Amino acid sequence: MRLTVHTDFALRVLMLLALEPETLHTIEEVATRYRISKNHLMKVAQTLAQEGFIESVRGRNGGLRLARPAERINLGAVVRTTEDSLILVECFARETNTCVVASACGLRGPLDEALAAFFAVLNKYSLADLVSNPVTYRRMERLLSGEAARAR
Repeated sequence: MRLTVHTDFALRVLMLLALEPETLHTIEEVATRYRISKNHLMKVAQTLAQEGFIESVRGRNGGLRLARPAERINLGAVVRTTEDSLILVECFARETNTCVVASACGLRGPLDEALAAFFAVLNKYSLADLVSNPVTYRRMERLLSGEAARAR
């Protein structure tokens, strides 16, 4: 299983906003700090805002910020929201399934169980859990500030 770039970028944006909750971050600034596509990031921010994870403040001094405390943003909810499809194999999509052995195959049960286990683990964590470790916090802050790039 592989998460989409959309989900990857969403988690990165949320981590930055959790690291610096008092700062409004522009899409351009976030894209520059992570070295990712501004256009793609705009779509990610729109999804996160529509789903209530972030707020978009308009105006000259506007930007993005968390819509609620990082402790109240569940990782499982973010991944469910940002993933287009959690169809691991063809037979998970009943409407378009053309697998000839689907009705007799024993694969669906274990994959359903694995997906449930994946989300059970993610559901245990909040956004705050990702950035609350002081060592992790300092490293991420340094890496996102550009110090690491300048040191190379």
